[in-house]
Amino acid sequence: MRRGPLVSLNGSRSAADGAAVPVSPEELAESALAAVAAGAGEVLVHPRTPCGRESLSPRVVGPALEALRAAGLGVPLAVAASIGSESDPAARLARVRSWTVLPDRAAVDFAEPGAGVLAEALLGRGVAVDAVVRLGGPAGPDPLARFLAWPVREPRRVRLTAELAAADPGLVAGLRGLPPVEVVLYGREAAAWPVLRLAARCGTGVRTGVGDVLRLPDGRPARSNAELVAAATAASR
Repeated sequence: MRRGPLVSLNGSRSAADGAAVPVSPEELAESALAAVAAGAGEVLVHPRTPCGRESLSPRVVGPALEALRAAGLGVPLAVAASIGSESDPAARLARVRSWTVLPDRAAVDFAEPGAGVLAEALLGRGVAVDAVVRLGGPAGPDPLARFLAWPVREPRRVRLTAELAAADPGLVAGLRGLPPVEVVLYGREAAAWPVLRLAARCGTGVRTGVGDVLRLPDGRPARSNAELVAAATAASR
C-alpha cells in the first residue's frame, strides 16, 4: 500500500510568507505532527537558524531533527541538502559529513554542481537520497541527464523526485527507461494541484506542503500543512 504524501513543511519560504510556514524546530514539529495526522507519510524540512536563514550546520540540522523525532511522528524524515543552505559545493559536502544527527533521507538537487558526489556521501553515511530534477522549465542544465549519468548503485535507497512545470503527461512519459527507482512528482504554485492529480493517475508518489504551494485547490489560502495534506489525499483518490 502506497504511503501518504511527502509533505514539504517550509521549502525556501520564510515567516514573511505567512503563518502557515513553520520555521523554528518547535513550529516544524507541531506542523509535522498535524500533517502526519492528516495523512502525510513522510516529512521534508529545510532547517533554519534562529534568524531564519537556511543552514546545513549540524547545530541547526540536529535540533530540528531531534524536535521532529521527539514529537513521535513515526514517518521518515528528510532534509534538503541544497544550494539554498550552502552555495559552495565543497562546503555543502563538508557540512553533510559533519552531521551528528542523521535524517532518514536527504533531497539533492541534480541541477546543482557536485550533486553526484554529495549523493554518494549521503548514501555512505546511511542516508537515503531523493534526487531532485525539474522537467519542462526554461532551457538550461539538464538535471535529468545528470541523474541518468550518475551510476545508481543502490536503487532501493534512491528516489527520483521530479518537479513538473505543468501537468504534461509527456513529461512523465519521458521518465520511462529510468533506473528501477521510485518516483515522486510535484509542482509548485499554479502547477501544484494539476501535477498532483496527474501523479495520482500515473501511480507515482506525490508531494505537497507550503514549501510548494500556499493555496488549496479551490484557491483559498491554506492555513496549514495539514490542510494541504488533507486536500492532496482527497485529490489523489
